[in-house]
Amino acid sequence: MALFDVAADSYVRFMGRFSTPLSVPFADIGLAGVDSSARVLDVGCGPGILTSELVKRQGEANVSAVDPVEAFVQAAAASYPAADVRVAAAEALPYPDDTFGATLAQLVVHFMSDPVAGVGEMVRVTAPGGRVSACVWDNAGGTGASSSFWRVVQRYDPEAEGEKARPGSWGGDLTRMFTDAGLQDVEETLLTVRRDFATFEEWWEPFTLGVGPAGAYVRSLNQIEQTGLMGALREEHGGGPITIQASAWTATGLV
Repeated sequence: MALFDVAADSYVRFMGRFSTPLSVPFADIGLAGVDSSARVLDVGCGPGILTSELVKRQGEANVSAVDPVEAFVQAAAASYPAADVRVAAAEALPYPDDTFGATLAQLVVHFMSDPVAGVGEMVRVTAPGGRVSACVWDNAGGTGASSSFWRVVQRYDPEAEGEKARPGSWGGDLTRMFTDAGLQDVEETLLTVRRDFATFEEWWEPFTLGVGPAGAYVRSLNQIEQTGLMGALREEHGGGPITIQASAWTATGLV
């Protein structure tokens, strides 16, 4: 998880811009039909963006959350002291079988070292009849939160890897993983959120914080290259206001 070896505040300033609004419709899907008193798990919780939405709906004591980054776990635990927040990888969840009524992973599957194992662990810790859900930005389709950034990058640097090849980033891939993991009644949909930025600088500045693949790419550039990229992006988007619509493939299934 070196891509997220950053301060919790930096993560929220970059990822939270889109994951916070996404957490509402994602929780609607992930908790559909789940009893309001059921225990639920947030896999790859970061500093607690989805955790916050789950706490509102299930109550703090019914929410568990895990993340491999200790700084993120500390931040989430400080915000929700009654929740069970632990340092753990998705591929080795520290809970017994059949513990939760719902297990959710928001914008995490594509960063798991072994996505199939991670989804399998989510299934294992979810009780029969419980719901497992995950979402990943539509990077392959070009409508992810950072897709407009990568389009400009690859115009000038065709060797830049981008995020299109990450697991779950295209329609049907999450469904394949869920079906292979033995989930039933798997449904996949595309959730879209919108964020308005008053100025180009408001949109651009979080890219300089080193968060995720986009932030790591910006950090890899020297000052001249970074200034050139910023200029190309400003030419693409204008000085502001800027509106970004971001879509995420979302799959849910029953154990």
